Amino acid sequence: MTISLLPRQVSARTLTTAGLFTVLMGAALAPIDLFIVNVALPTIQADLRASNATLEWVVAGYGIGFALLLVLGGRLGDAFGRRRLFSVGLAAFSLTSLVCGLAPNALTLVVARAAQGAAAALLVPQVLSIIQAGTAGERRARVLGYYGATGGISMVIGQLLGGVLVSADLAGLGWRPIFLVNVPIGLLAMWLARRTLNESRATDPVGLDLLGTPLLGATLLALLVPLMEGHGLGWPWWCWALLAAFPVLLVGFFQVERRVEARGGAPLLPPSVLRMAPMRHGLFIAVPFFAGFGGFMFVYALLLQNGLRLSPLGSGLALTPTAVAFLVTTLLVARLVNRFGRRVMVAASLVLVLSLLVLIGTVLSTWPALTVWHLVPGTLLFGIGQGLAAPTLFRSILSRVPADRAGVGSGVLTTTQQTSLALGVATFGTLFAVLSAPGGVAFAHALTVVSTIQILTSILIGALALRLPDPRESGI
Repeated sequence: MTISLLPRQVSARTLTTAGLFTVLMGAALAPIDLFIVNVALPTIQADLRASNATLEWVVAGYGIGFALLLVLGGRLGDAFGRRRLFSVGLAAFSLTSLVCGLAPNALTLVVARAAQGAAAALLVPQVLSIIQAGTAGERRARVLGYYGATGGISMVIGQLLGGVLVSADLAGLGWRPIFLVNVPIGLLAMWLARRTLNESRATDPVGLDLLGTPLLGATLLALLVPLMEGHGLGWPWWCWALLAAFPVLLVGFFQVERRVEARGGAPLLPPSVLRMAPMRHGLFIAVPFFAGFGGFMFVYALLLQNGLRLSPLGSGLALTPTAVAFLVTTLLVARLVNRFGRRVMVAASLVLVLSLLVLIGTVLSTWPALTVWHLVPGTLLFGIGQGLAAPTLFRSILSRVPADRAGVGSGVLTTTQQTSLALGVATFGTLFAVLSAPGGVAFAHALTVVSTIQILTSILIGALALRLPDPRESGI
């Protein structure tokens, strides 16, 4: 859904059908790996004897690596060639996937997942850049529609493929094939890239923010490490020290970004863009919205397998209605937005509230005899709500961003999205783990508490959405 306006091109040769297939294959790898791992989390936990906090790192580490280097990856492609960085990203993604699949312990897996997210950040930005450089007019609009649908399709594939691979227990490898399957796919995509893609780069590439990028990483870790590790370790002093350092690092990061922009540089998150009222207000909505989605997928994966003792395939099937509804709704939502504008976002928040109420009622009334079929109405509604909200939110936030800054605005929004997904896993995942631990409330009641918080958040998002810009004014 993010649309990036590129710097001036050297040449824009036509993107062939085979080339489009290649870049969409690459684009699918990153979201598939985001969703495929959710189904395998309990199996990973049992095999590696990992704590709940470690499971959170397996998911959030990928998102953090992705968020930190996403903008940097796009700028490297502009400078050194998009096909080259696309291939480099594929190679790195394949290698890190191999390390994930062979990880002998939980620590290795967490580190490899963060590296895998960083590899995805090199790969994914090149896809839109290659599409923009190699298409024009109606064909560009059609191809961008294919790109948007790829995210929803990847979500469906990730849920189902994860369940199938883990349940099949190929060669006794358990959860490991969910990562190892990326290796042959990545190698095939690299081979296709050499034969189907033209090279392109910008004549005036944007510089790199070599100070702001690591400083943002330190800021995020200062918040996420104590949130995920504090409870399990009994809140040692260094957790409190990190929490105290978080606001200091955050202020320092924005001061660095302000100085870089004042000197004419290219900050990772430009303060001038963040000062735009629509962007600032939109990001205030985007953080809880994407955090809620990340938390939902993580919590339900644990509930279905650890609470209901469903198989990985059963867990994948239980969440597939969410993925299918999300895909179908995102394909239809543009027409609704063109007619009703930001009211679609308000309607989406109401659907999300309804979905969570249905899920709470279903779980409490049928537990412990809850089955996959009982969950279908709630998960279907949740997918519809997400499919209505996500594209509308992107269009609304970017609608008032000047055309010459659309790429920067898109980068800021996507970085916020990935960071918020990781934050949602950290906060909602930790809360659920605490409440469902021995001595805590039962799984069903733990889910009720978490979902109630998400309901209140969705109501707040709906109220704030009334102040969003009208997305019909967007040129996207």
